[in-house]
Amino acid sequence: MRIGFLTVNWTDLLDILLVAFLLYQIYYLVKGSIASRVFLGYLFVYIFYLIVKGLGLELLTSILQYFMGVGAIALIVIFQQEIRRFLLIIGRSTVFTNSRFLSNLFGSAVVNIRAQTLKEVVEACRTISSDFNGALIAIKKNDDLEKYIQTGEQLDSRVSRPLLISLFNQYSVLHDGAVIVQDDRLKAARCVLPVADGEDVPSTLGFRHRAAIGMSEATDAAVVVISEQTGRISLSVEGELYANIPPSELEIRLKEYLMSGAQRQPAKTTKD
Repeated sequence: MRIGFLTVNWTDLLDILLVAFLLYQIYYLVKGSIASRVFLGYLFVYIFYLIVKGLGLELLTSILQYFMGVGAIALIVIFQQEIRRFLLIIGRSTVFTNSRFLSNLFGSAVVNIRAQTLKEVVEACRTISSDFNGALIAIKKNDDLEKYIQTGEQLDSRVSRPLLISLFNQYSVLHDGAVIVQDDRLKAARCVLPVADGEDVPSTLGFRHRAAIGMSEATDAAVVVISEQTGRISLSVEGELYANIPPSELEIRLKEYLMSGAQRQPAKTTKD
């Protein structure tokens, strides 16, 4: 197909559509963050480079060419979180990762948590909430949480209601940070979790809730967070925060998400 003096093939149209889709996904990932301004700045420099190259200004073209080469490496460093998030989205959404045969073939972890363990967690959350003590509990699904466990105090104990209540008591030396439950064991306390940022995260959310969202973005863990001010229980999965959940409903949601083979999104509630 000819458009004026240009010859356009179907492969050219496909190329344009794929590049447009990729740019949109990059913009969607970085919008609302400082990285979005860096991305726009780099894009303007690249457009200026194309104009200078088209005008035949060789010296300026050479300078900008070196700058673009170094800038590409700098972008990888600046956008490392966004790149990781993008790859995680691709990895979770593809049919290959949802295939049980391929998951076993590539050695994906198997969910190993009992209903009794979840019951102990929920009962502890009920008590902690009524006492207005804050809490942050990350429960493994498939992704290994070992690197987050290493940031806290190693426990490797049986999950029990009294232990969780004592850990999140305001006088406990381990009440800050998160507790991580992995492979049916309470692995560690006072763990440091990644914190979500960006304009899509409400400014009213405290540190615990931001950490819950950040953890659920970085991994497929279910993260339970209890507000110290209001005593409300929230659940964060797959980067979404579901607020003000009753303990009875929390148990149902945890079972539905953690004990299902496929990754399913729990029914949404009103978000804070």
